[in-house]
Amino acid sequence: MRKITELVLNTHELSRRAGELKQVRHTVGAPADLGVEMVGVLENSPIELDLTLQSAGDGILVTGTAKAHLNGSCVRCLNTFEYDASFNITQLYYYPGRETDEDAHYVVDDQIDLDPALREAIVLELPINPLCLPQCYGLCCECGFNLNENPEHNHRDTPTAAR
Repeated sequence: MRKITELVLNTHELSRRAGELKQVRHTVGAPADLGVEMVGVLENSPIELDLTLQSAGDGILVTGTAKAHLNGSCVRCLNTFEYDASFNITQLYYYPGRETDEDAHYVVDDQIDLDPALREAIVLELPINPLCLPQCYGLCCECGFNLNENPEHNHRDTPTAAR
Protein backbone atom coordinates (compact mmCIF):
# COMPACT_ATOMS: atom_id res chain seq x y z
CA MET A 1 0.00 0.00 0.00
CA ARG A 2 1.35 3.41 -1.02
CA LYS A 3 1.58 6.19 1.56
CA ILE A 4 -0.63 9.12 0.52
CA THR A 5 1.10 12.51 0.78
CA GLU A 6 0.75 15.93 -0.80
CA LEU A 7 3.27 14.80 -3.41
CA VAL A 8 1.18 11.86 -4.62
CA LEU A 9 -1.15 12.89 -7.43
CA ASN A 10 -4.17 11.03 -8.74
CA THR A 11 -4.05 10.57 -12.52
CA HIS A 12 -7.32 8.68 -12.94
CA GLU A 13 -8.84 11.56 -14.97
CA LEU A 14 -6.13 11.13 -17.61
CA SER A 15 -7.05 8.42 -20.04
CA ARG A 16 -4.34 6.47 -21.77
CA ARG A 17 -5.01 8.42 -24.95
CA ALA A 18 -1.90 10.34 -25.92
CA GLY A 19 -2.28 14.08 -25.53
CA GLU A 20 -4.77 14.20 -22.62
CA LEU A 21 -3.70 16.99 -20.22
CA LYS A 22 -4.16 17.87 -16.57
CA GLN A 23 -2.89 21.12 -15.04
CA VAL A 24 -1.74 21.04 -11.43
CA ARG A 25 -1.10 24.24 -9.49
CA HIS A 26 -0.56 23.31 -5.91
CA THR A 27 1.50 24.36 -2.91
CA VAL A 28 2.99 21.53 -0.88
CA GLY A 29 5.16 21.30 2.21
CA ALA A 30 8.77 20.39 1.49
CA PRO A 31 9.73 16.83 2.38
CA ALA A 32 12.56 16.24 4.85
CA ASP A 33 16.18 16.31 3.66
CA LEU A 34 15.52 18.25 0.46
CA GLY A 35 18.99 19.61 -0.16
CA VAL A 36 22.68 19.07 0.26
CA GLU A 37 24.91 19.70 3.25
CA MET A 38 25.30 23.48 2.81
CA VAL A 39 22.00 24.51 1.15
CA GLY A 40 18.44 23.23 0.83
CA VAL A 41 14.75 23.69 1.41
CA LEU A 42 13.62 23.60 5.04
CA GLU A 43 11.21 20.78 5.87
CA ASN A 44 7.54 21.78 5.51
CA SER A 45 8.35 25.13 3.90
CA PRO A 46 6.07 25.83 0.92
CA ILE A 47 6.95 24.67 -2.57
CA GLU A 48 4.79 26.05 -5.36
CA LEU A 49 4.18 23.50 -8.09
CA ASP A 50 3.00 24.51 -11.56
CA LEU A 51 2.81 21.28 -13.53
CA THR A 52 1.31 19.79 -16.65
CA LEU A 53 0.54 16.07 -16.65
CA GLN A 54 0.24 14.71 -20.17
CA SER A 55 -0.79 11.23 -21.16
CA ALA A 56 1.88 9.81 -23.44
CA GLY A 57 2.11 6.47 -25.18
CA ASP A 58 4.20 4.77 -22.51
CA GLY A 59 3.02 6.69 -19.47
CA ILE A 60 2.44 10.16 -18.07
CA LEU A 61 4.85 12.99 -18.78
CA VAL A 62 5.13 15.56 -16.00
CA THR A 63 6.62 18.95 -16.91
CA GLY A 64 6.65 22.27 -15.12
CA THR A 65 8.29 24.18 -12.32
CA ALA A 66 8.76 24.06 -8.58
CA LYS A 67 9.43 27.32 -6.73
CA ALA A 68 11.07 27.07 -3.33
CA HIS A 69 12.82 29.18 -0.71
CA LEU A 70 16.39 28.01 -0.09
CA ASN A 71 18.43 28.38 3.08
CA GLY A 72 22.14 27.82 3.24
CA SER A 73 25.56 28.58 4.63
CA CYS A 74 28.29 30.23 2.58
CA VAL A 75 31.34 28.02 2.12
CA ARG A 76 33.71 31.02 2.24
CA CYS A 77 32.46 33.20 5.12
CA LEU A 78 30.03 30.77 6.84
CA ASN A 79 27.25 33.39 6.94
CA THR A 80 23.72 32.12 6.45
CA PHE A 81 21.75 33.26 3.43
CA GLU A 82 18.42 32.62 1.79
CA TYR A 83 16.87 33.15 -1.62
CA ASP A 84 14.00 32.03 -3.81
CA ALA A 85 14.66 29.73 -6.76
CA SER A 86 12.72 28.02 -9.51
CA PHE A 87 13.47 24.48 -10.69
CA ASN A 88 12.34 22.72 -13.86
CA ILE A 89 10.69 19.32 -13.54
CA THR A 90 10.52 16.87 -16.43
CA GLN A 91 9.74 13.25 -15.59
CA LEU A 92 8.07 10.37 -17.41
CA TYR A 93 6.08 7.98 -15.23
CA TYR A 94 5.65 4.67 -17.03
CA TYR A 95 2.42 2.68 -17.01
CA PRO A 96 2.64 -0.71 -15.22
CA GLY A 97 4.08 -3.62 -17.18
CA ARG A 98 6.61 -1.55 -19.06
CA GLU A 99 10.17 -2.94 -19.02
CA THR A 100 12.57 -0.11 -18.13
CA ASP A 101 15.75 0.48 -16.19
CA GLU A 102 15.84 0.44 -12.40
CA ASP A 103 15.74 4.26 -12.11
CA ALA A 104 12.38 4.57 -13.87
CA HIS A 105 9.30 6.00 -12.15
CA TYR A 106 5.89 4.35 -12.49
CA VAL A 107 2.18 5.09 -12.34
CA VAL A 108 0.90 2.93 -9.46
CA ASP A 109 -2.85 2.53 -8.89
CA ASP A 110 -3.49 5.62 -11.07
CA GLN A 111 -1.15 7.68 -8.87
CA ILE A 112 2.27 9.23 -9.35
CA ASP A 113 4.65 10.14 -6.56
CA LEU A 114 6.36 13.47 -7.26
CA ASP A 115 8.84 13.14 -4.39
CA PRO A 116 11.66 11.52 -6.45
CA ALA A 117 11.15 13.92 -9.39
CA LEU A 118 11.11 16.92 -7.04
CA ARG A 119 14.30 15.76 -5.34
CA GLU A 120 16.03 15.23 -8.68
CA ALA A 121 14.95 18.64 -9.96
CA ILE A 122 16.03 20.55 -6.85
CA VAL A 123 18.99 18.67 -5.41
CA LEU A 124 20.79 18.23 -8.73
CA GLU A 125 20.59 21.99 -9.37
CA LEU A 126 21.82 23.14 -5.96
CA PRO A 127 25.33 24.58 -5.82
CA ILE A 128 27.90 22.25 -4.29
CA ASN A 129 29.80 25.24 -2.89
CA PRO A 130 27.13 27.89 -2.21
CA LEU A 131 28.14 31.51 -1.75
CA CYS A 132 26.27 34.29 0.05
CA LEU A 133 27.46 36.74 -2.62
CA PRO A 134 28.95 36.05 -6.07
CA GLN A 135 32.11 37.86 -4.93
CA CYS A 136 32.27 36.69 -1.31
CA TYR A 137 35.68 37.55 0.15
CA GLY A 138 35.57 34.87 2.85
CA LEU A 139 37.34 35.00 6.20
CA CYS A 140 40.76 36.30 7.16
CA CYS A 141 43.04 33.29 7.45
CA GLU A 142 44.85 34.85 10.43
CA CYS A 143 42.02 36.04 12.67
CA GLY A 144 38.74 34.84 11.12
CA PHE A 145 37.42 38.36 10.41
CA ASN A 146 34.65 38.42 7.76
CA LEU A 147 36.31 40.16 4.82
CA ASN A 148 32.93 41.10 3.32
CA GLU A 149 32.61 43.67 6.12
CA ASN A 150 35.97 45.26 5.21
CA PRO A 151 37.84 43.85 2.20
CA GLU A 152 40.84 46.07 3.09
CA HIS A 153 41.32 44.27 6.44
CA ASN A 154 44.96 43.29 6.95
CA HIS A 155 47.53 42.59 9.65
CA ARG A 156 50.41 44.73 8.33
CA ASP A 157 50.07 47.24 11.20
CA THR A 158 49.94 44.56 13.88
CA PRO A 159 52.93 44.89 16.21
CA THR A 160 55.28 41.92 16.04
CA ALA A 161 56.27 40.08 19.16
CA ALA A 162 59.70 40.82 20.64
CA ARG A 163 62.34 38.38 19.50
